[in-house]
Amino acid sequence: MRKLVIGDIHSGLKALQEVLKTAEVTPKDQLIFLGDYVDGWSEAVETVEFLLHLDKTHNCIFLRGNHDELCSDWLLKKEHNPVWLQHGGQASADSYAVVNNDIKERHIQFYKDLKNYYLDEENRLFLHAGFTNLKGIENEYFTKTFYWDRTLWELAVSLNPDLSPEDANYPMRLKKYKEIYIGHTPVTRMGKTTPQNFANVWNIDTGAAFKGPLTILDIDTKEKWQSAPVYTYYPNETGRN
Repeated sequence: MRKLVIGDIHSGLKALQEVLKTAEVTPKDQLIFLGDYVDGWSEAVETVEFLLHLDKTHNCIFLRGNHDELCSDWLLKKEHNPVWLQHGGQASADSYAVVNNDIKERHIQFYKDLKNYYLDEENRLFLHAGFTNLKGIENEYFTKTFYWDRTLWELAVSLNPDLSPEDANYPMRLKKYKEIYIGHTPVTRMGKTTPQNFANVWNIDTGAAFKGPLTILDIDTKEKWQSAPVYTYYPNETGRN
C-alpha cells in the first residue's frame, strides 16, 4: 500500500483526474487530501461529487481547508462574504447556483465531516495549514488554526538548515512529529512548482489555484506526480488572481 498525499485542488477536477491516472492510483493506496477542494476553478460541485464517489472505492482521508469552511458557511448561512467571493468563492457560488438542495445538503455534510488533522502510525502529521502550540496538536487552543495558520510554514522556511533537531534552539513544534505535511501556502510564492521541504515540513500546495500544477506525493519514497498547470484545463477562466 502506498500512502499518497494530495495538495490543494481548488475545484481543478480535470487536473485531479489526470494526476490520479498518471500516478496509477488504485484502491490499495491510501489517499490523504490536504483540503481546499473548492474556490478557484469552475468545477466546485463536480469536484466534491467526484471525491464522494472516490471515497466509496478508495481509502481516503479528507482534511479541512480554510476554503472548505468558507464555502460551507456560505451554503449554510447564505451570508454575503465579499472577501471569500474575491478569493475564489465566486466560482464556487456560481457552481452551486445551478444544483438542487439534495446535492447542497450532501456537500454540506461532506464539509462537516472533514477532519482537522490526521496523525499516522509513524507519527507523521497531516493538516491543511499548521498549529501553534508547542506541545502539539492535542493542545491547540483554536481549531481554526489547523486550517488557517501560516506560522508553521514560515518557521520551517526561516530555520538555518544546519540547525540540528538535537539543538536546544530547535523549535519544539517541529520536534513533536517525524514529518509534517501541509498545503495552504502555495509554493509558487517562492517561485516553485514542486513540493518544498524545510526542516521536517513538506508543503504540497503547488499552486493549482493559480498558475501551478496539482501534485500527488508518495510520502515514503518522495516520488511525485503532477498535472499540467491547472489553468490550462480551464482556458476561459482566470482562477484565483
